[in-house]
Amino acid sequence: MKKKDYYDVLGINRNVSQDEIKLAYRKLARLYHPDIAENKTEAEHKFKEINEAYAVLSDSEKRAVYDQYGHAGLKGEAGFDFDFSDFGGLSDIFDMFFDFGRSTETRSRSRRGADLRYDLEITLEEAYQGIEKEIVLDVLEECEHCEGKGYPKGSKSVTCSVCSGSGQEKTVQYTPFGQIVRTHICQKCSGMGIILTQTCSHCKAKGRVYKKKKIKVTIPAGIDHGSKIRLSGEGEAGEKGGSSGDLYIFIYIKPHEIFQRKGNDIFSLEEIDFTQAALGDEIETLTLDGKTKLKIPSGTQNGANFKIKGKGMPSLRGHSRGDQYVNIIVKVPTKLSEKQKQLLKEFSAYGPEETDNKGFFNKVKNIFSF
Repeated sequence: MKKKDYYDVLGINRNVSQDEIKLAYRKLARLYHPDIAENKTEAEHKFKEINEAYAVLSDSEKRAVYDQYGHAGLKGEAGFDFDFSDFGGLSDIFDMFFDFGRSTETRSRSRRGADLRYDLEITLEEAYQGIEKEIVLDVLEECEHCEGKGYPKGSKSVTCSVCSGSGQEKTVQYTPFGQIVRTHICQKCSGMGIILTQTCSHCKAKGRVYKKKKIKVTIPAGIDHGSKIRLSGEGEAGEKGGSSGDLYIFIYIKPHEIFQRKGNDIFSLEEIDFTQAALGDEIETLTLDGKTKLKIPSGTQNGANFKIKGKGMPSLRGHSRGDQYVNIIVKVPTKLSEKQKQLLKEFSAYGPEETDNKGFFNKVKNIFSF
């Protein structure tokens, strides 16, 4: 694919000054940096394109070659093959050309703490009512003895002889058109800029130690299986003054012996005997609120469903509630006495057109008690 003109990439004309090139680059790099852009893939491609254009146009010698020969002058025809992989990745390029609001010292020393995950199992009743749970974590916290610095108060230090206190090392790569300077964290002082003569004995100079931490988690009523709750700043402590990570609580709801949940609706089973199904009755059924009355109309068939309005789970996004659906199972007797068998034979003799004869069932209702 044909490369775009470097001036077009930066949105500038060919007569601009070096300051204007730098200003255009900073503006675009901030916009398309992969760490802040929503579309990471597109931003990374665009960011690399921007840096490639800036690396050439910001160097007066490379710019002169490009102005005369175009892209061909930078690869092969002018005896120069410019390989942007030499920069060591986008983050190195980004740090090389501009600060993005942070000092070199802060960038090399501080680091945000890691995010943590905790799986929390609760009951359906707890999800229905909402509850506050206390959890205990082993988490990296700032060392209180050295305040996260890694060395005791008043301890002496000497300036790092490798980086001269900057916390960064620079390596120079020479090319036919000048030099490319790469910057990375100093290996000798780990980016601190100083060499400590004494380190904290509690954290072994790391600035963080593992501690047991109690955290209260508020579980809202109506939460569903697989939901997650984010607790900002409750993750691992940052390094060298960096911000703490976050804690993510993943909710798992235990299977219930009686109820099943689908969305905000609750489903349950209720058994009745065949005389109740035929004659009708009022029974007690269990809900997540406790027991409630349920009217069974006469002629209820096996598998019938009855809705109890408002007895489902509360909604997380409002004041509405789901419903409870009670599925009816009509029990058929497996062992009958001789008297029960005789009564059923009498009932059968009435014929299909008279099967709703309540008078007959009222006679046998007390006999068929299961």
